[in-house]
Amino acid sequence: MSIPLPTGPTQFWEERYRSSERVWSGNPNALLVREISALEPGSALDLGCGEGADSVWLASLGWRVTGVDISPTALERAANHAAEAGLAEQATFERHELGVTFPEGSFDLVSAQFLQSPVALDQDGVLKQAAEAVAPGGTLLVVMHAGWPTWMEEHEYPFDAAFPTLQDVLAALALPPSWQVETLETVERPSPSPDGKPGTRADNVWRLTRTS
Repeated sequence: MSIPLPTGPTQFWEERYRSSERVWSGNPNALLVREISALEPGSALDLGCGEGADSVWLASLGWRVTGVDISPTALERAANHAAEAGLAEQATFERHELGVTFPEGSFDLVSAQFLQSPVALDQDGVLKQAAEAVAPGGTLLVVMHAGWPTWMEEHEYPFDAAFPTLQDVLAALALPPSWQVETLETVERPSPSPDGKPGTRADNVWRLTRTS
């Protein structure tokens, strides 16, 4: 049975971040590192930046990064992370409720890492806006969980969730021929339970280049 959740996304994510001094590891997402390391740095938009690990990593490579999140607490931590790394001028942060507001401008890289929410989020609409924000010659990178960890039984699922397939997202984006698919892959990784039970979890990866 799923757990009732607050209806407001700001409330939900603020409570999530305030519940712990640090929610995430502070390390960049592995599939971002795999897919982006070889690209020439330019301007980047990090959607759902959380505590800023991806933004700071990109900035360390020379990217000029705009990180976006709904949670003021997460954004404060992200800005502190960038400042502590000496990258405050390379990484700036803005509050947006994606699906309601969206950053202005175009970017050489738009990254959406695990932009999945148990509360209100127009995921398809946000991803379409993300694609529209990619400059000609730029990259859209989307990574999402493809399902729950294998060790988790159905009755343990914390909430109802939809996990779009590789083709679901391509269909929702409905990109014109000026886009090229670079990576379309499901990656399985180790994902043990909090009490150490072994398991794996699958993630879907979409890397697309806007050719013109």
